[in-house]
Order: sequence, then C-alpha cells, then structure tokens
Amino acid sequence: MSRSNSVYKEAYNRCLDYICDHDIASQLPPETELAKKLKTSRTTIRVVLEHLDQTKIIHWDGRLKTVLRMPAPIDYFAIEETRSASEKVDTLFMDYILGGDLAPGSVLRESELAREFGVSSSAIREYLIRFSRFGLIEKEPNRHWVLLGFTRDFAEELFDVREIFELRTLRNFCETPMSAESRAELQALEVAHVNLLENIDTHYLKFSRLDERFHRVLIEKLGNRFISDFYVLISLIFHFHYRWNKTYEKERNKQAAKEHLVVIRALLSGNKDAAKDGFTVHLESARRTLLDSVVWD
Repeated sequence: MSRSNSVYKEAYNRCLDYICDHDIASQLPPETELAKKLKTSRTTIRVVLEHLDQTKIIHWDGRLKTVLRMPAPIDYFAIEETRSASEKVDTLFMDYILGGDLAPGSVLRESELAREFGVSSSAIREYLIRFSRFGLIEKEPNRHWVLLGFTRDFAEELFDVREIFELRTLRNFCETPMSAESRAELQALEVAHVNLLENIDTHYLKFSRLDERFHRVLIEKLGNRFISDFYVLISLIFHFHYRWNKTYEKERNKQAAKEHLVVIRALLSGNKDAAKDGFTVHLESARRTLLDSVVWD
C-alpha cells in the first residue's frame, strides 16, 4: 500500500493517538482488535505497524507490539494528506474562486476545473452537483455551470447557523483531551499567523486559506458529517463573496488574524474561558465583516 494513500495516513494518525494513551514498554492489542478500534482493515493495520516499527515508535515481533516511545508532532501526517481526492475538491474549489476573483455570472466548466485541480471530471461533477443544492451555482441545460450571487437575507440566515455550529465545535474542542496531532496543528497555525501578521502588507491575501485551516481544526475534531458538509458553503461565502469589495481588505484580514491568535494561544495554554470569549468576539467580528463588505445582489 502506498504511503500517499489517504486512508492509510488517516489510520496511521489515529494509531499514533491511540499509542499516546499507552505507557512506554506496554503492548498493543492483536491486529484484529486494533483494526476494530481504529475502524480500518487488517491490511491497513499491518502497513501502519510496519511504519511504526521502522520509525522505532514500536518494536513489532510477531504477536508482540511493544511501545518504545511516545509519538512526536513530526510523526504525524498533515491533515491535508489524510483527505481523499474528492474531499480535497472543496478546498481546491475555494482556492480557484479566490485566485480567479470571479464575479456572479462567471462560467465554471467541469473539464477546466478537473485539469486545474488534478482530479477526475467525475469528482468535479459530483462536487458541483452536491454544492448546487445551496443555490449559489446552477447548471445550464446540457452546458456549463454558472456562479450565482446571493442576498443579504441569505447571508444573515447562514451566519445564524454558522454561530450555532462553530460555538458547538469550540465547546467540543475545549471539553475533550487534546491529541498530539491537534496540538501540533495549533502550533503550526500559531506560527503561520505570526508570519502573516509580520508580513501583512504582502501576505494579506493569503489569510483566506489560513482562516479555513483554523476553523477546520475545530470542525474536524467534532467529526460531525453535517457540520463538515455545511462548512463548504461557509468557506465560499466568507472567503469569497465579501472580497468583491476590496476596501479595507488588508485591515480586515489583519484584525481577523489577531483574533485567531487569541483563540489559538488560549487553547494551547488550556485557558478554556479565554478561548470561548475570544472565539465569540471573532464570530461577532466576522458577522460585521460580511455585512459591511459584501456587494449585495
């Protein structure tokens, strides 16, 4: 099995989290039990164990799987690597929209998107069909897709739902033990935000991608398929539509990055109340940003 396989990488990361709950010199369970715990196949588990043995996290000798050391952040695969091609399309689609600076009425062709993203046309088609239910794109009969606009009422209703979902994800993040993978991702986000702020004059357009990473760290830990699916729509609205109005864009992104850092550092230090307060401030600011910045249809 190739180590580029997203299923394998996701199982490997879950196994590292599982090992973190054990002591050094303790034994991991049989392959069948381990596969069941990690919700993957025995074939995948064997490849995972081989890699763990090679990196000397465990010593695998027949039925014995002895823990030699605790996993470090560098041992984990990046979250982006654990996503399948179809799961990556939403992020690639957002990047394409942002980079192209597209306006309502813009044409979206499946073949062009497939070449741009390096995925199959069927993956693009499935994504666009799924995304079309939000009413922001539509397919002309026997032709291409068209990017539509949206109304102020639509955006306000969307934000009401966003607040419910995201406050739930933050509460979950604060109430469950932080895995080594989540801590490593937060630490990487802290560094990325500091770098962005130090170079805000030239890097402010990179904030949208960083913002997506920040919110996905919280959402993915919740593991709720409906909230994860809903975030596709949030990404498009809050990282694309408000950019039609370029006024004060750098200042808006700078302020949002600072708000992110407050939450990130509070989570890393274990200050749950500060994280919740900071996140509430950020959501209130994001609502104002959207309503003040959008060119409404």
